Amino acid sequence: MRRAGNPVKPLFSDLSVNGSVITVKEIAAEAQNHRAPEGKPGLAWRAAAKSLVIRELLLQEAARRRIDASPQKLGNGRRETDAEAIIRQLTEAAIKPSPPSPDEVKAAYDAQPELFRSPTLSEASHILIAVPDPGKEQEAEARAVRLLKELRKDAACFGRLAREHSACSSASSGGALGQLSEGDLVPEFEEAMRLLAPGEIADSPVRTRYGFHIVRLDARAEGQVLPFESVRERINDALEKASWASAGRDFIQGIVARAEISGIDMGSIPDTSRRTAAPSRHL
Repeated sequence: MRRAGNPVKPLFSDLSVNGSVITVKEIAAEAQNHRAPEGKPGLAWRAAAKSLVIRELLLQEAARRRIDASPQKLGNGRRETDAEAIIRQLTEAAIKPSPPSPDEVKAAYDAQPELFRSPTLSEASHILIAVPDPGKEQEAEARAVRLLKELRKDAACFGRLAREHSACSSASSGGALGQLSEGDLVPEFEEAMRLLAPGEIADSPVRTRYGFHIVRLDARAEGQVLPFESVRERINDALEKASWASAGRDFIQGIVARAEISGIDMGSIPDTSRRTAAPSRHL
């Protein structure tokens, strides 16, 4: 029970940014947009406070530069707020990263060409024993184990057993799922496939949210390293985004360093850009 006369101390007090006040109420509202581990709301509050400080500094910098902007239409019928439009205009004017040179693009490829692969393609078949409700899980698993024992005696009956027992629509094709690439299936199923050689059946049923699967890998074509010319533009784009993100952090660090801020230690500056800075593994 809370003692009378001993109010709970707020996680933050009001902040001051070059004399402009950010209230506790504003921080609390912004904190709803920031995730934090359970039991550690202070992390969300700190992230919210930093975000509001940076937003205020950007608006102050835009005012100093006399920047004005008209809101633009965004996706899903949304329109920028006046503040969003002003900050966009400021960052477009102030953040001027250097584009990567052709040599830098080639060097990024040469450093780790194995990152730039076509996706691995697989073909697999399965027999799905569904779990109609939690109380039937052991029964479903036992049924899958019995079918697996039959397959150990005669692997050629896989298609027949799939047509007779599988709860998946692939049953009509003997359990065949067709050509698959990474991400097409749930992680547990894909992990089981990675451990198999073509023609092998997994030693035990694989549990997923759909039920118990008897998994057979039918074929695998490993992804190949792609030639530089086929990925050059995408590497260039990735390096441009990384350069933009770095320049953006430098710009924000500069205005934070020049500001008079009380109520919070800004510490490291969060990456406020919405751009991805790393190239995809599979291009």
